[in-house]
Amino acid sequence: MAVIDHDAELARAGAHVHGPLGTALFFMRRYPLGAIGALIMIVFVATAVFADAIATFDPLTTNARASLAPPGGQHLLGADFMGRDVLSRIIYGARISLAVGLGATALGCLIGMIVGLTSGFFGGWFDLIVQRLIDIMQSLPLLVMALVMAASLGPSLTNTIIAIAIPLVPNVARIIRSNTLSLREMPYVEAARAIGMSEMRIAVHHVLPNTLAPLIVLATAQFGSAILVESALAFLGLGIPEPHPSWGRMLSESAAEYVRTAPWLVIFPGVAISAVVFGTNLLGDAIRDILDPRQRF
Repeated sequence: MAVIDHDAELARAGAHVHGPLGTALFFMRRYPLGAIGALIMIVFVATAVFADAIATFDPLTTNARASLAPPGGQHLLGADFMGRDVLSRIIYGARISLAVGLGATALGCLIGMIVGLTSGFFGGWFDLIVQRLIDIMQSLPLLVMALVMAASLGPSLTNTIIAIAIPLVPNVARIIRSNTLSLREMPYVEAARAIGMSEMRIAVHHVLPNTLAPLIVLATAQFGSAILVESALAFLGLGIPEPHPSWGRMLSESAAEYVRTAPWLVIFPGVAISAVVFGTNLLGDAIRDILDPRQRF
């Protein structure tokens, strides 16, 4: 089978445009769904960063006169039972969801990377003990373990990040370990040992960089899962406490009592959650294809 000429693809897509713009045009042409996912994530990130300038109302300010106001007028997406603007709360809620998703994914991947790298590289009794502990952790579903952790730690932003990060560790550790087991037998690792390089230096400088590609792909999938779990925890009252706006808490406050009389209180936060997870999954699939050598043929 012929090898794809990426330069030719780029030339056709961007008419000899080079640099970041040419790369973006090539990405949009070859991975249109990934480009859509990237655009969705850019919109949400920009919304979170510039929430103060975008929101027209304070998300914490109540107004009894606007209680359960339907969408339209001053409140484009309506108001909740306390008269708080739904659009402003969704905008500020993006900060909470993205902060939790990014923090939990980064922490979980960092711990899992360290555990998987050391377990796979050094092996022996250490690898045996670590893998049995990971088996125990993987016996519980992600949401169940996060519920246990959140209930133990209590509701707060930091505790929510930790409660979601710990259940993410086993999958990351397993992926890194499997790659490390194959990489530690490569000729360049043997050559590094032959010249007297320490085992720790070999692991950090030669094995770890070659495990980053699957880690990046896994991190995008874990990011979407972390946002979903945060929403579930907030829905159950174990996530970010009041008065901080959270998409999951917005659903928990409205789903049971107002789903029929004020459906916008459920629809719009649900759409926000679905959109950010959908965008993350599309972008993650594109990154997986980019980093997969088999996709180059």
